[in-house]
Amino acid sequence: MGTILLSKVTMLGICLCLSVAVRLAVSQEAEAQEPVTYMCTEGYEFDFEKQICKDIDECKTVQDACKGGMKCVNHFGGYLCLPHNAQIIVSNGEDEPTTAPPVERGDVQPGLEPSYRGDYSRVIQSATHTLQCGVGFMQDSQNYCRDVNECLTSNPCQHQCYNLIGSYLCQCEVGYELASDSVSCQDIDECDFSNYMCQFQCVNQPGGYSCVCPDGYQLQGTRMCQDINECEAAHNCREEEMCWNYYGGFRCYPRNPCREPYVKTGEGRCRCQSPSVCRGLPPVIVYKYMSIFSDRSVPADIFQIQATSVYPNMVNTFTIKSGNEGGEFYLRRSSNVSAMLVMTKPLTGPREHVVDLEMVTQSNALSYRSSSLLRLTIIVGPYPF
Repeated sequence: MGTILLSKVTMLGICLCLSVAVRLAVSQEAEAQEPVTYMCTEGYEFDFEKQICKDIDECKTVQDACKGGMKCVNHFGGYLCLPHNAQIIVSNGEDEPTTAPPVERGDVQPGLEPSYRGDYSRVIQSATHTLQCGVGFMQDSQNYCRDVNECLTSNPCQHQCYNLIGSYLCQCEVGYELASDSVSCQDIDECDFSNYMCQFQCVNQPGGYSCVCPDGYQLQGTRMCQDINECEAAHNCREEEMCWNYYGGFRCYPRNPCREPYVKTGEGRCRCQSPSVCRGLPPVIVYKYMSIFSDRSVPADIFQIQATSVYPNMVNTFTIKSGNEGGEFYLRRSSNVSAMLVMTKPLTGPREHVVDLEMVTQSNALSYRSSSLLRLTIIVGPYPF
């Protein structure tokens, strides 16, 4: 912290001299009956009542005179921007300091540059007392208190240091904040700011953070997680099995799901070859698989069932035969040949849900009735992405 020395006597002497000059000018111009012009030096204004030049208080007249948390201190003919804990010493006139040398500014942080007339103050010595330089200043060969650039001499800041008149300011690098000692820098835990910094998990690091994804996912960009299709890479399904990828993993299912008395007639399609043996059973069973996110918003259309053959005068009806004991689904009829499976309750994974959807085709005119079963395996991923 610096100590600033201001001399009232010098400033008052200047003001009085200017006042006398103004009074003489007023007297002479009054005799000539000409307009009177009053001139004061910069930082002063003429007081018509007292007929003198008086100091302007820039701290009151200049809006936002000081920036960066500095305090404004008015003095004769100008003002200073100083730290709040700076000490200001005003001389009593016993010894008047001479005019300070030209200002030699140190490195000042942009936006925090103070307004001042000089960064020197004279060491006053007399028979009765001696004023020494305050903290942040040092005496030079001309008995002036010169500002000390602490950033060059002691480098007190852990990261970045900016010199100020009589003091200094510390700042931290990105990802850090200034500690209570105003010198040290401590890491900012960005993960505490929000739960949405990362889609899955935020990991704090010195000066920053990173996002990680769970098993079965890979990082996409900096914060999003993308499912890994294990079926396109390495998996452990056997030759007689097919690999089915779902959000967050994969499963192995038989390539031929048909069991007696059914035989495979196509991809995932099984037909009963003996009507007598399959009495009371659906003649055809079709196997389908799908994947959904965990805790998906509802209601949600998730699967459409549709007749593959269309005959005139035939009526198709659609029902959920099994797998809906908890009322998680319902079938919304779309047309005579199709219906939409709608999820009414969110499902939390990881979970495998098997739903049997039946389509019955009949014609009263032809006394015809046939049915087929679609066995839909719904694999719910472990995460909502």
